[in-house]
Parts: sequence; structure tokens; C-alpha cells
Amino acid sequence: MKFSDMAERQILKAQAEGQFDNLKGAGKPLDVDSDGSADAIGFRIMAEAGALPREIQLRKAVEEQTRLVQAAPDDASRKSAMKKLIDLQLRLDIEQEARRRFYGS
Repeated sequence: MKFSDMAERQILKAQAEGQFDNLKGAGKPLDVDSDGSADAIGFRIMAEAGALPREIQLRKAVEEQTRLVQAAPDDASRKSAMKKLIDLQLRLDIEQEARRRFYGS
């Protein structure tokens, strides 16, 4: 079964269960003025529904960890925070590469 068929099934199931009822902006065209890429639109819709993809969660974690590295009071804590930042960045890079390979872009 193709991914698009599986996605369509999930959408139809959610629609039948009423999960799309009363969503913010229901029945209105998508706002594509800010960033018209399909990824950005999809991520925004998922975020508004409270379902952030792992890639976005990791981006937020990287940003937060970067702030912690910058605010570290001493070398030992900075080194520990940097180690965690490197791990998070690697995980983010893996997620992004997997998405690019999956979508072929």
C-alpha cells in the first residue's frame, strides 16, 4: 500500500470521527503568505492540532540547549551542556535527512 493511500485512510478516519470539526480556520483557505512550502504548511497545521513532528520537537530542543550552553556559568557545565547540544543536533540532522530522502527533495 502506498503512503498516500495510508495517509488518505487516516484522514478519512479522523474526519469520520469528527476530529476535524471546529478546528481553527475550518473552511477557510490556507494562509500561504508566510512560507508557502508544503512542509511549512503541514508543520503549522500539525502544531495547531497539538501534534508536532519529531523534527520540530528536536529543533525546539536544540534552541533551548543552545541557550543553556550560552548561559552556562563554568567550563564543566558548559562542556556537559555542549555534549547534549551536539547529540540533539545530530538527532535533528538525522530526522531532516530521513525526511528529505523519504520525500525525495
